[in-house]
Amino acid sequence: MATLSSRADLLDYCLRKLGSPLNEINVTPEQLDDIVDTSLSFFRDYYWDGIERMYLKHKITIDDVANKYITLPDNVFGVTRVFPTTGISSGDSNIFDLQYQLRMNDLRDLTSTSMIYYKQVMMHIDLIDQLLNTEKQFRWNCLTSKLYIDENWLYKEVVDQYILIDCYTALNPDDAPRYWNDRWLKLYVTAAIKKQWGQNIKKYSGITLPGGISLNGQDIYDEGKSELEEIEKEITNDQAPLSMMVG
Repeated sequence: MATLSSRADLLDYCLRKLGSPLNEINVTPEQLDDIVDTSLSFFRDYYWDGIERMYLKHKITIDDVANKYITLPDNVFGVTRVFPTTGISSGDSNIFDLQYQLRMNDLRDLTSTSMIYYKQVMMHIDLIDQLLNTEKQFRWNCLTSKLYIDENWLYKEVVDQYILIDCYTALNPDDAPRYWNDRWLKLYVTAAIKKQWGQNIKKYSGITLPGGISLNGQDIYDEGKSELEEIEKEITNDQAPLSMMVG
């Protein structure tokens, strides 16, 4: 079986699973596109491979300071932490950084210098950093795409300074073609098409077609609905918990 790598490949596969072209699947192209979009939306919300963790770098603008919030891309579905990129132990490679000075003055020869002392000093610096530069408190809602950082923006945030956002983003199938070949996605879309097919022809149940064939849309609808619910149950029950703020 060929590997699916596009939306069209996925739809062709699912229709073949339902009997096309031997059977006429009474679902419009627009309904097929809606089913795929709805399926991708469900997978982004509940499927473990539907999202990915990433670190998003954002440059503070004048508008951000005036608004006191940051507008994130629409594909961001959850935010875990917000990191400043400056601090006394930020690790920046410049001569004014404490780590740089410590390495230059006290760790010239690692073979004769105790690493215990270096470790203790770094732990002490981190403690000072945590006291003076507390972790950013934030509020987030994916429906507005606005990340509110609860602090004094005029004092804390500087225009053109960067902050780092630990977040989860929706996986774009166009950037990961193997997504279209995912086993659960194929099962889910096939069941959703079967349910829509049954929904479309339920009013024709009991009508005998030429050749003695009888349609029963209710049975097709019930089968598709049952399969869809079972797949959703398996996906949501096996989902690993994620530590993030979701609106």
